Amino acid sequence: MTHHQLDDHQMVMISQYYTGINTQLVPDHQGGVQPWRRRKKNKGETSSDEIVRKRKLSEEQVNLLERSFGDAHKLDMETKAKLASELGLDLQQVAVWFQNRRARWKKKKIEDEYSKLKSQHEITIVEKCRLETQSDDLLEPIGEGSPLPKSGTCPKAKRKEEAKK
Repeated sequence: MTHHQLDDHQMVMISQYYTGINTQLVPDHQGGVQPWRRRKKNKGETSSDEIVRKRKLSEEQVNLLERSFGDAHKLDMETKAKLASELGLDLQQVAVWFQNRRARWKKKKIEDEYSKLKSQHEITIVEKCRLETQSDDLLEPIGEGSPLPKSGTCPKAKRKEEAKK
């Protein structure tokens, strides 16, 4: 036994001291146990002579896919198969295109919503500043003995306050 391999007894000892380690053990071919490992997916093995290139969709294919996306953001199996055969693509290619397009659509929707909220926020800040300035102008004739404090959060109101000092 090499120093890298552990027998069953050592594995049990380790698992007693380190409870979070190797919680899923599976028997190996020799009757021992080893940690469970996730199987790697094979991505279509190719020889060194073959070069797999990503095929770019034609403008016509993209236009048809975009029109279909405009009709429905998710495709049922029948529509997906029909679209794939019309375009000369695999079902998987059509499904991945739609998945990517939904992601882009969602991102754009969120960006647009953020822009609207940001502009609404800026309008609200300007309105707040205007109201604070108006309030400070109304309180000014009452004098320094006013029980109401001046807001002073608006830049214009702060400049007025500093000018008085």
